[in-house]
Amino acid sequence: MAPLVTERGLKSVVWQKIKAAVFDDCKKEDEWKIMLLDEFTTKLLASCCKMTDLLAEGITVVENIYKNREPVRQMKALYFISPTSKTAVSLLPPALRRVLPDCITAVPLPCSRLPAYCFLRDFASKSENKYKAAYLYFTDFCPDSLFNKIKTSCSKSIRRCKEINISFIPLESQVYTLDVPDAFYYCYSPDPSNANGKDAIMEAMAEQIVTVCATLDENPGVRYKSKPLDNASKLAQLVEKKLENYYKIDEKSLIKGKTHSQLLIIDRGFDPVSTVLHELTFQAMAYDLLPIENDTYKYKTDGKEKEAVLEEDDDLWVRIRHRHIAVVLEEIPKLMKEISSTKKATEGKTSLSALTQLMKKMPHFRKQITKQVVHLNLAEDCMNKFKPNIEKLCKTEQDLALGTDAEGQKVKDSMRVLLPVLLNKNHDNYDKIRAILLYIFSINGTTEENLDRLIQNVKIENESDMIRNWSYLGVPIVPPSQQSKPLRKDRSAEETFQLSRWTPFIKDILEDAIDNRLDSKEWPYCSQCPAVWNGSGAVSARQKPRASYLEDRKTGSKLIVFVIGGITYSEMRCAYEVSQAHKSCEVIIGSTHILTPKKLLDDIKMLNKSKDKLSFIKDE
Repeated sequence: MAPLVTERGLKSVVWQKIKAAVFDDCKKEDEWKIMLLDEFTTKLLASCCKMTDLLAEGITVVENIYKNREPVRQMKALYFISPTSKTAVSLLPPALRRVLPDCITAVPLPCSRLPAYCFLRDFASKSENKYKAAYLYFTDFCPDSLFNKIKTSCSKSIRRCKEINISFIPLESQVYTLDVPDAFYYCYSPDPSNANGKDAIMEAMAEQIVTVCATLDENPGVRYKSKPLDNASKLAQLVEKKLENYYKIDEKSLIKGKTHSQLLIIDRGFDPVSTVLHELTFQAMAYDLLPIENDTYKYKTDGKEKEAVLEEDDDLWVRIRHRHIAVVLEEIPKLMKEISSTKKATEGKTSLSALTQLMKKMPHFRKQITKQVVHLNLAEDCMNKFKPNIEKLCKTEQDLALGTDAEGQKVKDSMRVLLPVLLNKNHDNYDKIRAILLYIFSINGTTEENLDRLIQNVKIENESDMIRNWSYLGVPIVPPSQQSKPLRKDRSAEETFQLSRWTPFIKDILEDAIDNRLDSKEWPYCSQCPAVWNGSGAVSARQKPRASYLEDRKTGSKLIVFVIGGITYSEMRCAYEVSQAHKSCEVIIGSTHILTPKKLLDDIKMLNKSKDKLSFIKDE
């Protein structure tokens, strides 16, 4: 049975797998250990557990494997690291390192940057061992050459040596990332010299996606969006093949049957509009308008600079992150008043028992108010960016994206809608480029003459590739496309804000997939999907309904989605909304990385530039 949905969803599932495969495997009562991590495993553990969780598992200290450390020979060490042999890309996720071609891996990094070398150095000889013994756990497949070296060098010091097979980061309860943003360049760059790098990254992504499915204990039917590019088709074929190999049982060479889940693989060009539109739901708006790095929001209160991490352990953040900014601005002050009135009501009682209760509740009140102050500051910072310029821009963007105005009247002249934005000196170049792109998307491509005129009038010659290079994603830019744009669901009856009428295309796809309405020509299967999977609950006339079907659905069928080249925060929100509306199916959405409009435009600008194959390695 697939893992059940718990409080933190995918994060909890990953933590439970690590706990069982690593900590439970080496745990001994009343024994404390030192834990050694590299960059990837540090990020992996940080995404799904806290230091208190590690303490509960007998970990007393967590160390960076690359740093010089004093020997602690009376204690055992738990190494949770990425395997690597001779490689120049030890900072990349393990699945990518393992398959990159020789032209990339042949340039050695200093040995101090190789996790496995650091482990071997720690146990160079019995007299020089840093620790009493080692429990060695790799995130991924350990090459035979490396395994043999470890075996001959320090096997007597090793108590365990295992592969865990987790090659993704659970970013949220229903969101994962492969943490390979450079896949965008290699998958969409037109440079033919990148072909080997692209093939390697496709292989790596396929392996990483298989670990997502395996962690969820799913062997899904794999489907892909057939147009406009063939990246999704190639990746889907690779994933299907690797799923088949993964679920083989060695003793009998049997393959685990397909479960009641689907995996949809999509190229980023399927919905360009949602990537550049200003989104006004709280999380998407904040990450677009404010300089939030590594989920850390910096703000000032009472004259002091403070930091807050936007994470799912914050119940208030989870509650309001997908709500419209207008609702958030109304809700947070109400919550603050409620807490204040509750506190005053408690303070009004002078009995000893009442005072005792108040003292117990004070930390709780303080914690709640602190959270609300953080999110109120966050909302106000968003509005300070929104009010001067973005508000007027949003109306133009919505009209262009939908082709209709707020009253439902068809936009007859898109250029007339666009011009006020281009003439407004208060809008920066990024905002003007986003508006131009929405104009081009709305008319399904334009002429070279028209595009040149727009670029020259706005004086964005140096940034023109932010517009032109969309064609490498299969999006019509120049010349106009003769193919009609895909039909959208009619959502005119849905209640919404005038400046937030656009619905990301992914929501249509998710709903159609669950209701079994995806066109099989547009969304082919790589393998025969189990007949029992269709969101409507209907079954073939040739197939007898099974008594266990509804039971299977109640345990949680999953719709797993992977977008090549990044997903937006608005698309992440759609996964939660669709899961909430279709409680029998949980949507898990992921990508190579998470997009913000500015970062995406910067990446698109680079697509036609020559890129050093090692440029994505960061200096220490």
